[in-house]
Amino acid sequence: MFLSVTAVLMLFSCAHGENPAIQVILTNKGLQYGKHAGTDWIQKMLEHVTLPDISGKVNVGFWCSIHYTLTNTSIEKCDLPEPSADFYPDATGLKTSMSGLSVALSGQWMTHFGIIHDKGSFDMAILGVDVTSVVELGKDADGHLSVSSANCVAQVGDVDVRFHGGASWIFKRFVKHFKKRISKEIENRICPNVEELIASVEYHLQAMNVSFEVDPAMAMNLSLSTSPTIDVSSLNLGLKGEFFSEKTRADPPFEAQPFTMPEQQAFMLSVGLSEFTLNSASYVYYSYGVFQRFIDDSMIPPGFPLHLNTSLMGPYVPQLPKMFPGLLMDLHVYARDTPMFSFQPGAVKLGIQGAVKAFAIQPNGTQTPLFQLNIDLTLSSKVWIADGKVKGSVSTDNFTLTLAGSEVGSFGTDALENIARKVVEMGLEILNKRLGRGLVLPRLKRAQLVNSVLKVQEVSIGYYKK
Repeated sequence: MFLSVTAVLMLFSCAHGENPAIQVILTNKGLQYGKHAGTDWIQKMLEHVTLPDISGKVNVGFWCSIHYTLTNTSIEKCDLPEPSADFYPDATGLKTSMSGLSVALSGQWMTHFGIIHDKGSFDMAILGVDVTSVVELGKDADGHLSVSSANCVAQVGDVDVRFHGGASWIFKRFVKHFKKRISKEIENRICPNVEELIASVEYHLQAMNVSFEVDPAMAMNLSLSTSPTIDVSSLNLGLKGEFFSEKTRADPPFEAQPFTMPEQQAFMLSVGLSEFTLNSASYVYYSYGVFQRFIDDSMIPPGFPLHLNTSLMGPYVPQLPKMFPGLLMDLHVYARDTPMFSFQPGAVKLGIQGAVKAFAIQPNGTQTPLFQLNIDLTLSSKVWIADGKVKGSVSTDNFTLTLAGSEVGSFGTDALENIARKVVEMGLEILNKRLGRGLVLPRLKRAQLVNSVLKVQEVSIGYYKK
């Protein structure tokens, strides 16, 4: 039945652009697991279901009709065979079939035949129910995942009804009429109920947020960028996967590029993340001015070889003690451009273009600009999954420091570069300790990731818009 596989779809918190930056692939192995888990859930849920009343009449002659109502009907036992579930490319959706469902019911009956009114209890067995449903998946204008019923066929094999209490013996001779009528009534109600369930899932999908706030500066868009694609072995959901500023809503000056996710049939679920997603986050933070910091001498450890005092900067900038003796200094450290990530086989690269502006603090508090140093840094990170956590390590690929401008004249930067390199190494040492402890993998609704594998491949290359 359809309900047994909707649990799979609801694992995703659906989450415009033409090219998705995030791809989610559900394989047939994942579909079958979801079907199995959904069947167990339905079995437990049915124990608490009360069915709607069934009313009608049975004609027992040209002028006689017995009117009946079956009420307070509940399920006593359900033989729920596990359905089949398949990807169905013809409808861009899912096809589920169940054969041989049997249900034992009990409830109360009320009848009237002319002036005769009676009531009592009944037991009913619905045998050999077959249901086939095709659900079509799509994308609405806002990027929500949409579901709709494409086809439904239901057939009831047999119904056995036994009446108890009252003068029910009067009606036993008409049981075959009741059976035929009730069987048809139940058969006619199955597909409308399935379609009602699909409509309920659709309602909840449309109510889901396709974007959410990450922090006061940034939100993330997880709307579908394209309609779902389905073949006989998998379902692929392409998500926009873009971080953006809630305040400006400005698009980054680069676009997501198409990338192909290698199909992993041995796994239930695969999630592919392109470098565009990381770079969009970097762009938002850069635009907000997050990548900058002001440093004064009080922030430097006492034993550090460099202190922000013009007289102590003589070994590095010989002119300073002569031009501005005994003045404290401030440093403005910032990114000159958006730090950009790139994916290489087995590694994540991060290119940083930074700058340091130095100022002397005059006795009246004004700041006098001294010089600007440009820092170009490339970091390389390895990431993996172990013990249910994402872990990693970061190292330096390239580091250069150059004099970009000076109000105090030219000077060599080799000594300053060595000190700056040590600062970076100290920072990476702290970072690697944290990465070594790892970050716990996120949990999905009603599911937990196991036997997870993380691979980095060169699947996307960002480029700037013209």
